[in-house]
Amino acid sequence: MTDGGYDTGYRACGCFWGTEPGSLVLKLSKVLTSFTGLNVLDVGCGEGKNAMFFAARGAVVRAVDISEIAIARARELSSASGVNGILFDVKDARNLGLSPEHFDIVVAYGLFHCLRERNEIASVCTRLQFATRAGGYFILCAFNSRHQELAAHPGFTPTILGHEDYEGMFSEWKILESTDKDLTEIHPNNGIQHTHSMTRILAKKPT
Repeated sequence: MTDGGYDTGYRACGCFWGTEPGSLVLKLSKVLTSFTGLNVLDVGCGEGKNAMFFAARGAVVRAVDISEIAIARARELSSASGVNGILFDVKDARNLGLSPEHFDIVVAYGLFHCLRERNEIASVCTRLQFATRAGGYFILCAFNSRHQELAAHPGFTPTILGHEDYEGMFSEWKILESTDKDLTEIHPNNGIQHTHSMTRILAKKPT
């Protein structure tokens, strides 16, 4: 597994990803009336913007990332914002100790394309699904095979699956939203505008 080359960005600026939560996190906040007391797992949490969104609304959050720099920054940002209820830890998504059906919400934002191969993605996704409670929710955001511009990611070779591959992983779930759209962005550390085709899925586990 790789950090996706993002450690360079974390070192270069105080808040690489910004503070606004992901679009599907906001979408879920319209599906659920309350996050109070819910258990949330944020895998590949980066600087913790999604974890802080849930924790600020009463959830109990476990947030992990392979990057020590990202986790240190997440702790700093969480402390500065006064958001409690998050257990931040440096962990590899492939080696997480997970209890069955423990989490009400699992978030994998920008995680899967940082794994080494297709089989790793399938394995990690299955384990995260196993850790999701019946009736719980899974949020996924990943690069897909339609279009990728990687000039802003020197040295990074992501593992790319098709949008339909990700949908197939949730064939037995209720998919509340599934999109294949372009994301055009500029990373603050290098100023290079680039575009990724992104799969975004919000799914609910059957009861």
